Amino acid sequence: MHVKKGDRVKIIAGREKGKEGDIIRAIPREDRVVIEKINLVKRHQKPTPEFAQGGIISKEAPIHVSNVMLVCSSCKKPTRVAHKFLDSGKKVRVCKRCGATI
Repeated sequence: MHVKKGDRVKIIAGREKGKEGDIIRAIPREDRVVIEKINLVKRHQKPTPEFAQGGIISKEAPIHVSNVMLVCSSCKKPTRVAHKFLDSGKKVRVCKRCGATI
C-alpha cells in the first residue's frame, strides 16, 4: 500500500471527496484504510463494559485505498508516491511532485 497509519491523505473519490484527514488504521489485507472523522456511519451498539449506555453511535468506516491520495508534508499537495533506496540501503517513499522524502 502507498499509505500507512499516521499519514495525511486527501479523499479523491466518493461521498467525502475533497476532504483531508489522518489515517488511524490501515487494513492491508483488504486494501482499505480508516480515516479520522471521515466516512462516518451510524451503528446500533448493545450495552457493553466499554459502552455502558449503548444506543446509536457514529464510527468511521473503512475506505478503499485507491480513493485516497497521500498529502506531501513539504509541498502540502496531494501526490503520487515513488519508492527510492538511500545510500544506506533503506527504502523510502518520495513525493512525485517535489521529490522530497516522505
